[in-house]
Amino acid sequence: MAFIRRVRTASGATAVQVAEYTSGRRQRIIAHIGSAHTDAELGILLARARELVEDRDQGQLDLGLEPVQPRTALIGVPAAPTDTLFETTPTTASPAGPVSPGRVTGTSSRLLFGSLATVYDSLGFTTAVADDVFRDLVIARLVEPTSLADTGRVLTEMGREPASYSTLRRTLGRAVSAADGYRDRIAEACFTHATTSGDVSLCLYDVTTLYFEAEKEDQLRKVGYSKERRVDPQIVVGLLVDRNGFPLEIGCFEGNKAEKHTVVPIVRQFQARHRLESFVIVADAGMLSAENLTALDDADLRFIVGSRVTKAPIDLESHFHWHGEIFTDGQVIDTVTPKRGANLDNSPSVRAEPVWDPGTHPGSWRAVWAYSTKRCLRDNRTLNVQETRAREVIAGEKTDRAPRFVKNSKAGKPLDEAALARARRLAGLKGYVTNLPVDMMGAGEVIGSYHDLWHVEQSFRMSKTDLAARPMFARTRDAIEAHLTIVFTALAVARTAQDRTGESIRAIVRRLRVLRSATITINGAEQTFDPHIPADEQALLAAMRG
Repeated sequence: MAFIRRVRTASGATAVQVAEYTSGRRQRIIAHIGSAHTDAELGILLARARELVEDRDQGQLDLGLEPVQPRTALIGVPAAPTDTLFETTPTTASPAGPVSPGRVTGTSSRLLFGSLATVYDSLGFTTAVADDVFRDLVIARLVEPTSLADTGRVLTEMGREPASYSTLRRTLGRAVSAADGYRDRIAEACFTHATTSGDVSLCLYDVTTLYFEAEKEDQLRKVGYSKERRVDPQIVVGLLVDRNGFPLEIGCFEGNKAEKHTVVPIVRQFQARHRLESFVIVADAGMLSAENLTALDDADLRFIVGSRVTKAPIDLESHFHWHGEIFTDGQVIDTVTPKRGANLDNSPSVRAEPVWDPGTHPGSWRAVWAYSTKRCLRDNRTLNVQETRAREVIAGEKTDRAPRFVKNSKAGKPLDEAALARARRLAGLKGYVTNLPVDMMGAGEVIGSYHDLWHVEQSFRMSKTDLAARPMFARTRDAIEAHLTIVFTALAVARTAQDRTGESIRAIVRRLRVLRSATITINGAEQTFDPHIPADEQALLAAMRG
């Protein structure tokens, strides 16, 4: 008859075997089930062994009782295992006696939390902010953005014991306190990471708006121009990133503040924090103002900003005079643009375009204009739609408050033929204004640097969608700043994870969240077992570790 026996191995583990007696009362091993290092592992092995030796043909009486097995102890004291994904806390053995069969008492996405925590730590955030609660808030924002009251549920699903609601609120308070603000330290860590893994000689800047589920305005939350075309109170958020989209600085302004008035404060704050003398700022045409460019130039900062196409007739007057309206695909014209109004730095009487020099042209900036056939086709399609809408409004077929190319006059609302012809004349052109001399950066590099702005736009999309930065429900400025600190930190982790894996943070969470660890109570002991990790997910985890 088969029976179960326990044998101590050379390593100190407890081996479970199924054996039987031979005719000479010698024991013959039928099957080696495995070796256990913990009470829980021993319980699992014993359960497997009992399935092998029990007589399945023998009936059982259903008495409505919970089946129990006697507690079985390990033989010897084995060394702690070292091949698990996470550290396990040894449990204290319960007194000997009957215990229930093994039960799964819980599952969690510990693997997901651990992988994101690894990225968080690799950025130096754990050293900069020695606050596990803050780290948990950041990771919860990455996995499932939700309210502060519901954050505990998200953390519990990842195997974390969440802090109380009052502790979470106190953590947010510490994040924005004047004496111990976390954002300054997180920004320092981000700067260190950016300079270690690349450089910050060129930074990208853009703004967005975050709206509130609120009816009334206050000193910060105001109704203004909304990128989502909403009429709710909002704030304006400025974000400075490196050339790859990694966040470096963030700031918020009143909801009715113009975009062009945000770039200088953010850049000066970044420059003062890290004691930088000079670097290049790239921004879109919304930041183009004489005051902005002069302020950046006075601070010894270089800039590349988009130029409005309405400035093309002045900048390209010489080209139109000598070459007409003919452009070739990919043609680049390196010239100058007046800082204010018009000047004679680019005289149409001279055929050659002037080479910008700050000493020679104190009243102008350098301007680079490029023509693209693809852009021309796109611009003309847009103009066709706008012309059709304007004609429909003039004919009374549609109503529109202020359609383009419709003139308001006493005689009625005729089509502005001159404005339409002027717009078609400039279709396909894109301009860039800079204070970088030609010998410092060529025209092609100026254009390429500006086109990197999609990185900061992508970061804004991530913060709005994946991190659910809006709508915002906070009311006070401190609460709003704390929310932005969490989002800023989460964005840094998300961008790093995305760059290392080539996948979006949403895809990473979706793939790893389903790999759930199981907590099992068996043989009077409780232990958590890691999930099986498919090869693709193993590669993903390896990439996240860097």
